Amino acid sequence: MTRSARFTLHPDFTVGEVNPRLFGSFVEHLGRCVYTGIHEPGHPTADAAGLRTDVLELVRELGPTAIRYPGGNFVSGFRWEDSVGPVDERPRRLDLAWKTTESNRFGLGEFIDFVRKAGPEAEPMMAVNLGTRGVAEAIQLQEYANHPSGTELSDRRAANGDKDPYGIRLWCLGNEVDGPWQTGHKTAEEYGRIAAETARAMRQIDPDVELVASGSSNSNMDTFAAWEATVLTETYDLVDYVSLHSYYWETDGDRDSFLASAVDMEAFIEKVVATCDHVGARLKSDKKINLSFDEWNVWYMEKPNPHQVEDWQEAPRLLEDIYSVTDAVVFGSLLIALLRHADRVTVACLAQLVNVIAPIMTEPGGAAWRQTTFYPFAQASKYGRGTVLDVRVDSPSHTTKKHGEADLLHATAVRAEDGSVTVFAVNRSQTEALPLTVELAGLGLTTVVEHSVLADADPEARNTLEDQDRVTPHAAEGTSLTAGSLTATLEPLSWNVIRLAP
Repeated sequence: MTRSARFTLHPDFTVGEVNPRLFGSFVEHLGRCVYTGIHEPGHPTADAAGLRTDVLELVRELGPTAIRYPGGNFVSGFRWEDSVGPVDERPRRLDLAWKTTESNRFGLGEFIDFVRKAGPEAEPMMAVNLGTRGVAEAIQLQEYANHPSGTELSDRRAANGDKDPYGIRLWCLGNEVDGPWQTGHKTAEEYGRIAAETARAMRQIDPDVELVASGSSNSNMDTFAAWEATVLTETYDLVDYVSLHSYYWETDGDRDSFLASAVDMEAFIEKVVATCDHVGARLKSDKKINLSFDEWNVWYMEKPNPHQVEDWQEAPRLLEDIYSVTDAVVFGSLLIALLRHADRVTVACLAQLVNVIAPIMTEPGGAAWRQTTFYPFAQASKYGRGTVLDVRVDSPSHTTKKHGEADLLHATAVRAEDGSVTVFAVNRSQTEALPLTVELAGLGLTTVVEHSVLADADPEARNTLEDQDRVTPHAAEGTSLTAGSLTATLEPLSWNVIRLAP
């Protein structure tokens, strides 16, 4: 007997509005994300600033909004002053985070130029170094970046070629400071104090600045939840967000658990929300802290590097995962998890943008192309705007080793201002198609505009330099909408985008 799934959509039952910043990304000085990724003077497509215009075209197609910079682990040893001024006068430094050498040829001004060219919704999300530095350096960077003129630092920015302020609104107070691997690692009490003092100082310059406190590096940290509670006790009235980071990958051939990774992501989100609200209640505050899931992706962090790399190289090939169809389906499911919590997750950043565990790959002097994960992100960024509808699935399930019982269907839906609805759905079954029925009560929908599917007979199919379009979305057959009822069949191991119109 064929197993089927179903759910009902109604305009009165919603999760919340999607903040465009949910579709953010991340540029770190790590591997080839910057050098020969977004920046390669001398490349046939490079503009006058050395930015690869072939990459910029793909970035605009991908549609990222908030772009986090310059790290990541890199920021905990970052001296922002090294990254401004005449390029040929900038110092070369050792980067302790990734054991590489940083030339600083690409710096703050170049990043702002990149963001301005990356699309109409792109905005900078700047991290300050609270590892090896502190309050003074953070407010100096803020003044250099954002003050209009008339001070030494703002005038220095103008002298360096940027008369207009950068207008950075969103700032991260350090990165993964709970992690012992972090340069300048701190206890929750130590970090909470410096984060609070930095926040107070930054708000003296600009009371409306938006600040992200550094949360747990992942939910498996021994200090998870206690870290957030301690940090927020110090910073609750001073920050707007707490950060979450999480990466997922297949281990020991356990693909069913891998495909259900979003079960863990949703639980992580809900536990952090509960911790934030507990601290708010204890402090008798009516304020709600939102979540910035500013590092997420599929990352095979335990896989050996196939490229020969030595310590202190400049821009070596690091973390250049080549993603399969299976990875893209999991990736899409993670996007669904973020959308399903859009009421509290109002910033999220895919880590990272180019070459390093990225949806876009490049060759030095050569081509740029889309990974399999490019497509779910681009589709979600384009069509996942509006109000998230409450989706509660009635789905067959199966038992996974890591996540227990998991529904085969993972889904959400977003209603746009014009009344159109987009359903995002993943079929986690590796072998069986999944019939789906969606009752569309009170939405006035009459037309299936598109049913796009990312799937392949080979779950390991990938896009490579030699075969850049091996995996692309294709149209589904047989999807129909009759009398307010949508019927579709989801291919095994697939990411689906079903667009419906009035």
